[in-house]
Amino acid sequence: MKMLSRVNLILTVIVSGFVNCHGNNTTNSTAPKLLLVSLDGFRADYLSNYSLPNLQNFIKEGVLVEHVTNVFITKTFPNHHTIVTGLYAESHGIVANNMYDPVANKTFSPSNKNDSFWWNESTPIWLTNQMEGHKSGAAMWPGSDIPYLSASLFLPYNPKITFEQRVDTVTMWLTSPNDPVNFAMLYWHEPDESGHKYGPEDVAKMTIALREVDMKIDYLVKKLKSSGLWETLNVIITSDHGMAQCSQDRIINLDDCINRTSYTLVDESPVAAILPGPQTNKTQIYNALKNCSSYMKAYLKEDIPDRYHYKHNSRIQPIILVANEGWMFVRNKSLATLGNHGYDNALPSMHPFLAAHGPAFRKGYKQNTINSVDIYPMMCHILGLKGMANNGSFENTKCLLSDQWCIRLPEAIGIVVGVIMVLTTLTCLIIIMKNKVSSPRTFSRLQLQEDDDDLLIE
Repeated sequence: MKMLSRVNLILTVIVSGFVNCHGNNTTNSTAPKLLLVSLDGFRADYLSNYSLPNLQNFIKEGVLVEHVTNVFITKTFPNHHTIVTGLYAESHGIVANNMYDPVANKTFSPSNKNDSFWWNESTPIWLTNQMEGHKSGAAMWPGSDIPYLSASLFLPYNPKITFEQRVDTVTMWLTSPNDPVNFAMLYWHEPDESGHKYGPEDVAKMTIALREVDMKIDYLVKKLKSSGLWETLNVIITSDHGMAQCSQDRIINLDDCINRTSYTLVDESPVAAILPGPQTNKTQIYNALKNCSSYMKAYLKEDIPDRYHYKHNSRIQPIILVANEGWMFVRNKSLATLGNHGYDNALPSMHPFLAAHGPAFRKGYKQNTINSVDIYPMMCHILGLKGMANNGSFENTKCLLSDQWCIRLPEAIGIVVGVIMVLTTLTCLIIIMKNKVSSPRTFSRLQLQEDDDDLLIE
C-alpha cells in the first residue's frame, strides 16, 4: 500500500511537471479561485470567549463551523497535512512533529523537514491542482516548499516575514494578469505562539494576542476588496488544533518510572513516542510505563484505540503514552510552556473552527461540526478537481455550499413531523365528513312525521 502511494505521488509530480512545461491550461483565469488560511492554534471557543469583531463580520457574510474535529495527534504538522490531503495521520505519513522511520533509519523534526521522503506517502491538493493544469501558491504552508513537491509559487518558512507581506504576496499571485494561481494557501503562527507562552486561560495576555490576530483578518479582507478579489474569491479561514492550559503542578516525570538509557523518546509531550532500546524488552518497558501515572494512558502500538486512526504506519513507535488534558511529560522538573496541544482529538479544547466566505458558500449559515478530513473533498469540489482517495466525506460539508441542496437532521425531523401532523389532520377531517354523510337524519325524519299528521287532520 505504501509503495503504491509513493508511485502514485511520483506519477503525480511527473505529470504536474509535464503540464506546467507545456503550458496546458495553466493560465486559465476563469477557474474557480480559493484561498486557504491557517491561524495556527486557534481554539474554537476563542470565538465566543473573546472580542473578534473583524472575524465575526467575516463569519456573518459567510459560514461558520463551530468545532472541527481534527486528527490525532493534535499537532501542527500532522493536522496541516490532513487538511490538504483529507487523510488520517497514519495514512499520509506525517504522524508527528518529530518522527523516526525504522525502515529508512531517518529522523524528522520541524528543523529537518526538507527531505521529500517524509512527504511521499500522499498527494496534497496543491499538486493535484497543478496536475490538472492550474497553478498553486503557498505562503509558508507546512510541506509546500519541499523540493520536487513544492507549489508552483511558494514562500519558504520565515517567521520574520509579516502576515501583511504574506497577504500581499498571495494577492499578487491571485491577480497576476498573465498567469494567476487559482489556489493559494497562507499560514500564520499565531495565536499558537501566544497560547504556548501564556496558556489559553490567561485572559489578559490572550486578549492582546487575539486582538492582533483579528486586526490581521481586517487587513486580509481590506486587501482582497481593494484588489477586486472579494466578490469572486472563496476564502476559508481555519486552524490545525486548539490549545489546553498546562501548569507546573500537572507534570509526569518519566525519570521516576524508567531509566532513560532503556529507550529513545522520539516525540515528546503530551503524546510521548517510545522506542525501546535494542537490548531491552518491549513488554518490560511497557509494564514499567503503564502504571507510571494515573494521569496518562500507555498503549502498545497494536492496542492503540481504533478511533485514533493511529496504528497502521511504521513511523508510529511501539509504545505511545497519551497524557490527560493539561498534563505534560517531562524528564526533569521544569516546564517551559503554559499551554500545549497534541492531546486526545475528542477533547473540545483541541478543536479549531472553520469560517468561509465567497460565491461557493452560503451566507449567514452556521453548522456545529465537521471533521478536518472533510475539508479536502470540499476544496476539491470548489476547485473542480477530481481529487485523490481520502478519509473525508463531502456529505458532511454540503450544507456549507451554495450549489448544494441539503436538509439538516433537525430540519428533516421537523418536516417529517409536520407532514405527519398534516396527514393526521386531513385523515381526521375525512373521517368526520364521512360519518356526517352516512349517519341517519333522525330529526329530519321526525319533522316529516309531524308534517304528515298535520295533513291528515285537515
